[in-house]
Amino acid sequence: MNKDEALQKMIENMPEKTGKALEEWMKILQSKSFEKHSEGVNFLKKEHNVTHGYANTIYTLSKKEDTTPSELIDNQFKGKEVLFPIYERIVAIVKEFGDDVTITPKKTSVSLIRKKQFALIKPATKTRIDLGLKIKDKPITDRLENSGPFGTMCTHRVRLTDVNEVDNELKIWLMEAYEKAN
Repeated sequence: MNKDEALQKMIENMPEKTGKALEEWMKILQSKSFEKHSEGVNFLKKEHNVTHGYANTIYTLSKKEDTTPSELIDNQFKGKEVLFPIYERIVAIVKEFGDDVTITPKKTSVSLIRKKQFALIKPATKTRIDLGLKIKDKPITDRLENSGPFGTMCTHRVRLTDVNEVDNELKIWLMEAYEKAN
């Protein structure tokens, strides 16, 4: 399933999972004005009991009707096409974890969410992807660094410059982050 199919499936499941269709959510959000993305997401979560993944997707789609998730990803990798295989490999791995993974492209990164965000993929430079992981109480190593620019969104960062660095060790860390995000 590609990213557009995954988004379409999420939109189709929205009435069952959230109680309303996307069009209904968009009407609700039209009357609101939020300064920050997180304010809109938190509104949906707190006022309407929508899970984070759906709240993020609903809010993103309500604001970006002219930008599809594919376009967001394409824009992130413009001039950084050499990094796209790393992104694809990470996404393929997390999709194997279960059908409860939500892949949410934003303007500069892609969030990987279960019930909570567990990883963040960010093309940081023309030659490097920063993979943020949320694994509380995991020791820092030479490879599994402090979260750095991710701040509190993640607990660790792994710098990736080659698709071969998406190895078994990294897969174990991704799985650990996924398991803790339930």
